Amino acid sequence: MTDTDTHDPTSLRTPIVAVLGHVDHGKTSLLDKIRGSAVIEGEAGAITQHIGATAVPLDVISTIAGELVDPDDFDLPGLLFIDTPGHHSFTTLRSRGGALADIAILVVDVNDGFQPQTIEALDILKRSETPFIVAANKIDTVPGWNPNEDTPINDTYDAQSDRAASRLDESLYEIIGELSDEGFSADLYWRVQNFQRNVGVVPVSAMTGEGVPDLLAVMMGLSQRYMKAEMEIDVAGPGVGTVLEVKEEKGFGTTIDTVLYDGTIRSDDTVVVGGTNEPIVTDVRALLQPRPLAEIRTESRFEKVEAVKAASGIKIAAPELEHAMAGAPVRVVRDRDIEDVIEEVQAELADIAVDTDEQGVVVKADTLGSLEAMADALGEAEIPIVSAEVGDVAPRDVSVASTAEDPKQQAILGFNVDVLADAKTRAEQDDVKLFTDEVIYQLVEEYDEHVEELERAQQDTILENISRPARFRILPDHTFRQNDPAVVGVEVNAGTIQNNNFVVTWDGNETERVGQVKGIQEQGEDVDEARAGNRVSVAIDGPTVGRQIEEGDELWMEVPEKHAKILEQELTDEIPGDELEALNMYLEKQRKRDPFWGK
Repeated sequence: MTDTDTHDPTSLRTPIVAVLGHVDHGKTSLLDKIRGSAVIEGEAGAITQHIGATAVPLDVISTIAGELVDPDDFDLPGLLFIDTPGHHSFTTLRSRGGALADIAILVVDVNDGFQPQTIEALDILKRSETPFIVAANKIDTVPGWNPNEDTPINDTYDAQSDRAASRLDESLYEIIGELSDEGFSADLYWRVQNFQRNVGVVPVSAMTGEGVPDLLAVMMGLSQRYMKAEMEIDVAGPGVGTVLEVKEEKGFGTTIDTVLYDGTIRSDDTVVVGGTNEPIVTDVRALLQPRPLAEIRTESRFEKVEAVKAASGIKIAAPELEHAMAGAPVRVVRDRDIEDVIEEVQAELADIAVDTDEQGVVVKADTLGSLEAMADALGEAEIPIVSAEVGDVAPRDVSVASTAEDPKQQAILGFNVDVLADAKTRAEQDDVKLFTDEVIYQLVEEYDEHVEELERAQQDTILENISRPARFRILPDHTFRQNDPAVVGVEVNAGTIQNNNFVVTWDGNETERVGQVKGIQEQGEDVDEARAGNRVSVAIDGPTVGRQIEEGDELWMEVPEKHAKILEQELTDEIPGDELEALNMYLEKQRKRDPFWGK
């Protein structure tokens, strides 16, 4: 007998719990501890292993939590923990209008505090408005800690030395402070009056089980108090769920691991599943659940079941699932019009659809949910998106990226995806930049840095090809040659003298071109340019000393109007202060003659 019988048509489903946090902070260990305790405490079969999820019934929670959970106080049947911890599962798990998880546990290492993925997880929780509690993990590693296996936190806390207790307090208040920095009001869970306004922090150890009773008690209490109405479902109605993963399964072909959050799915149902191109309509071939632990050694890892009710994880085997998408909706048709169900799925997919621009970067992500989170983050950073899809980076993505008019947008940002080998080769050939990461904001930062680098390089190139302003004076007794070309010693007062640029003098507000720089020498060595403060000898082709120019004259490098405009409007931050001063004096003189010169 499975947990699939239906009695009362409307009943309370199990709340779905997601576990998030930074890598190595103990998400998996915590899940293992809850599962392990549940297996030990429960009789055989009391705990049900689902696909991608573990159901821990109320009586088992009550046994683990002891006096903290009285089963008579609760109507909810227990908790369903999503097994694949991390953002992947959380951003994948979507229901109508947001994250599928009803509640989340954010795991933070008490010693490490907040790390990049902690902040990322908080960002996702904020966006999806999912209630959560913080499990401050690894309290057993606090120096001087004396472990008391599986006890509630206050009991084990009282058994500690003053030194160990105050060290833990310090770490906990640091976490509470970091939550505050991220915009969350938080406190130790026993001090929280209103969990809708404040985040409860529960000190735990996934290794010793200390604080795990409290964690389960808080999860049950929050679910019962604030989510009871949302847990009311029509058990007998057609099933509604979300694709967790698309997998090849030996003997079954392509299958979808699905979390069912409403209604029932039966082995003879027709389902509509969100696909990469269009909704897929298919008939269930088999519903598969993991075999109980006792039977795991048998040939097949799965057993077929006739029906499953929400909330649960189930593997659906059916034809034509190759193009199903992680994060996409699954809906049972049953006695409804198939076109209506297809429309519902299309509407749900449209809700998640990313707004794209005519120009922008290409975005790939592992699931629909993370694609949406990526789009949000890029929107905040004002980075336009030309194409956004679920899946690995393929050659056609490179083709799309390579057509961008702006070199800065010839880029692909991939979250939690692989780059196919031929796509990598193609990207190198087409000069398309590939960025992949498992933390969204780090991905955005890497791209931003790339853009800054490109902009710097562009400005350097523009500067190389632009005539720079300079004011310089011919030194007395420093005529080395009178003409063809004239060679004179000069002192640069402001700006930069460059080879091959023209030299002018001012006559009132008019410039008069006197020649062209044909060589610069500093202490006998040829140089390409001379900066403010330098004394150099300059060969000027055109004038004769004593006629067009005289010793003591102030000369200027000519700045064409178009160059002056670029310097003033785009490059003032890139040129030194003395050069900016020379530019402003040059513009001032020109604008006395023509107020719109260089504008």
